[in-house]
Amino acid sequence: MPLDPQARAVLDQLEASNLPDLASVDPVVIRQLTDASVDLSQGEPVAEVENRTLLGPAGEIPVRIYTPEAPEGSAPFPGVVYFHGGGFVYCGLDTHDGTCRSLANAAGCVIVSVDYRLAPENKFPAAPEDCFAATRWVSENGAEIGVDPTRIAVAGDSAGGNLASVVALMARDRRGPALAFQLLVYPIANYAFDTDSYRENAEGYLLTEKMMRAFWRHYLSDEAEAESPYASPLRAESLQGLPPAFVITAEFDPLRDEGEAYAKRLAEAGVAATAHRYSGMIHGFFSMGPSIERAQVAIADAGRALRIALGS
Repeated sequence: MPLDPQARAVLDQLEASNLPDLASVDPVVIRQLTDASVDLSQGEPVAEVENRTLLGPAGEIPVRIYTPEAPEGSAPFPGVVYFHGGGFVYCGLDTHDGTCRSLANAAGCVIVSVDYRLAPENKFPAAPEDCFAATRWVSENGAEIGVDPTRIAVAGDSAGGNLASVVALMARDRRGPALAFQLLVYPIANYAFDTDSYRENAEGYLLTEKMMRAFWRHYLSDEAEAESPYASPLRAESLQGLPPAFVITAEFDPLRDEGEAYAKRLAEAGVAATAHRYSGMIHGFFSMGPSIERAQVAIADAGRALRIALGS
């Protein structure tokens, strides 16, 4: 399928804005540009939003908690611990505010968005350890925020999809907390650049191969760390015993094939896993609901998958 016209319009608008090369610019500059583009007035209304800090392995972890508008139900709700994308290097609670609001309402779940430590200041495994600590906190203290601790999922997009899959692995390996589902939106699943989707979409579709190589350089202290399944979940020796998964991929995305390969490996390991490729879409589309109608469809699909899995 050709590139979706609305996705094309987004790319044209970005090109016209003359942004610097994100593969070579200082991460601090990227963060400043990203933060400046945030408009918090555009998000869907939800019943409640609360900012908190949780105790993590290296200090406080900021989180933002979204309670859905759910006239058909009341607390305790299922909980979704959400990890934002941004190449492990940028983005945060504000950049993904709109996404979390929409997903909370679509899924009928409390969303706990996690502001984990970023690279390069905080190298691997700082981010996954923060995300695991936040997930464990939700499991142990869910009643405080209206969450049923027996119905918890992890979710994330891009780098956040990597972190969601890694937290699921950690929870299995560390004997808890028990997770009911994982929503992986175009996840970074492997330190490799040799798939068909990398060759087909290396440049021109927002996320580039050059950017991904830069993100990995910022994230890892040494290339050997990529062998760890907590960095490259696709390299895990076994995926048995993991929670069911819904994996979203985009046709014009370098990460498409590794996300689909991860879903396939989950299924081969006996995990109920579904992969859905959104035709004509680019990396990042899931958070572009105001500009791309297919993003709204994907949010609805993700919400439906969460409702079915978590009974919301």
